[in-house]
Amino acid sequence: MDKILIRNLKIYAYHGVLDEEKANGQYFIFDIDAFVDISLPCKTDNVEDTVNYALMVERITDIFISQKDDLVEKAAQRVADGLFAEFEKISALRILLKKPSAPIDADFDWVGVEINRKREEASNE
Repeated sequence: MDKILIRNLKIYAYHGVLDEEKANGQYFIFDIDAFVDISLPCKTDNVEDTVNYALMVERITDIFISQKDDLVEKAAQRVADGLFAEFEKISALRILLKKPSAPIDADFDWVGVEINRKREEASNE
């Protein structure tokens, strides 16, 4: 299946269970696979026939910073729901949301969540 890929999208936001995370914020990193049939734009070479990844990045950022969530699980789901609502050509999403500065007393690269959603599973909340 065809995909539009976004890798290492870094967004500063204020998510976390701890008050200091909501007050001080931190960087989060997204890797997103948007499943889209790109056979038509391969023929037409017209951006209107595909999902514009620049607009996707803008939408992801807007959704992600629009509120402060305790859990990255909820933040990732909000992004999925927003992308499905905005881009009808997306049939499924894989969203990997990384939290490299999580307040954990250990040596690690990042912690995070991965969600996989199909359009018909979108919560539309």
